[in-house]
Amino acid sequence: MSGTAVSTLDQAMSPAESRLSHRASRHIKEKIIESVLFLAAMVSVFTTLGIVYILVSESAVFFRHVPLWDFLTDTQWTPLFDDAHFGIMVLLSGTLVSSGVALLVAIPLGTVIAVFLSEFAGPRLREIVKPMLELLSGVPTIVYGYFALLFVTPLLQKFMPELPGFNLLSAGLVMGIMIIPTVSSIAEDAMRAVPMNLREGSYAMGATRLQTALKVVVPAAFSGIMAAYILGISRAVGETMILAVAAGMQPNLTWNPTEPAATITAYIVQVALGDLPHGSVGYQTIFAAGLTLMLMTLVFNILGYWLRKRYREQY
Repeated sequence: MSGTAVSTLDQAMSPAESRLSHRASRHIKEKIIESVLFLAAMVSVFTTLGIVYILVSESAVFFRHVPLWDFLTDTQWTPLFDDAHFGIMVLLSGTLVSSGVALLVAIPLGTVIAVFLSEFAGPRLREIVKPMLELLSGVPTIVYGYFALLFVTPLLQKFMPELPGFNLLSAGLVMGIMIIPTVSSIAEDAMRAVPMNLREGSYAMGATRLQTALKVVVPAAFSGIMAAYILGISRAVGETMILAVAAGMQPNLTWNPTEPAATITAYIVQVALGDLPHGSVGYQTIFAAGLTLMLMTLVFNILGYWLRKRYREQY
């Protein structure tokens, strides 16, 4: 009897032990997956820290030879000449002007397209239009650059005969067209994520579809829309090939989009492909310019975060 009882007890405990073993195995697997995901997330963090370290350390070497005040206030940028000048404002003006023109095109058109696809277009039309729109983001930027140089600029010269062959206006317009898919796609996804009961409540109060879209859906999706704008700004500020081909790469301090000028990214490409020796002051300028570009992007992101926070508090 005792042997039979022990055997029965072992059989009774076996399922419990099996469940505990299964739970322990599942817990270990979850820990492994969690660790892998954490390491994948840390890759981006370490990459960002590595980029910041390189830019800061190399820029520190540059600023040992060039005073920071001259870098910020000088109105000439001729680091490759014997009479060298290092005024970053020359490149900064071209970057801001071209980005401003691009955003004047991308933000209004991208927002209108997003509102149409989210609130007015039918399912079949949306399935056709949105993939075709996103195809624009897959076109190589060098193709956009030659499109601006060989098509947009001659077209603008018909209305503005004094427009030079290289200018910030045509480059900025085409850059804005390139950014439209980014802005419209992310903004449309944010609007589609707005709960349907908000729309239904607006319709129940007698609002039209346009009133609902502009006064209910857009404010509710403002966080995602602002993320689309910030991403578009970052894309515009960091664009290289369109400006290198169509803007002229001439270091000219100007706020006039009809004139040629150089941008920070175009200058970095120009020097990186040149014959300057590593470690020279001329070569170190690309790191100082890159650090300026990163700080400018950081300012735009902080501004976007502040606008989102303020808008949430207001509404």
